[in-house]
Amino acid sequence: MDFVAIDVETANSARASICQIGVARYADGVLTDEWVSYIDPEGEFGIWQVRVHGIQALTVAGSPIYSDVVDKLYTFLDDSIVVSHSPFDQQAITKSAVRYGVRPPRAKWVDSIVVAKRTWPEHANRGYKLNQLCDQLDYEFEHHDALEDAKAAGHIAISAVKYSGNSLSKWVGGSRA
Repeated sequence: MDFVAIDVETANSARASICQIGVARYADGVLTDEWVSYIDPEGEFGIWQVRVHGIQALTVAGSPIYSDVVDKLYTFLDDSIVVSHSPFDQQAITKSAVRYGVRPPRAKWVDSIVVAKRTWPEHANRGYKLNQLCDQLDYEFEHHDALEDAKAAGHIAISAVKYSGNSLSKWVGGSRA
């Protein structure tokens, strides 16, 4: 089971305001590589977002902008199955690509919320937040750190594949239905 898990944190309500990206690569279900970077969103930080993740302008001072890291990021994403916990991360990556005039990654996206809802019926209507699922799976992580959240989404995907016997490719582009 080869895939990449990703998470982003944003500076404000605009999806293209990425201020941190975390990526974890898995080969045969084993973590083999990871990358994390603060990103200068070139914009203001919202009070609510700072409360959630603790990242603020001072944290990202001197960090690269999105277009500066896109080559590194796409070495992970291009031609990969990419797991994220909700469509938010895919939307943020796509909107950032548009904002900075770069192509979007060539990736097959899997929403780990959809995977969890279809794997564990008790989570079909509620209880599918990242921290709730990880609590159920006894996986400890530092919530709202992009790399930690990416690895948590990866763990959910691996657990769901093992539990259900389905492959990740079954869930590529899956809807929330």
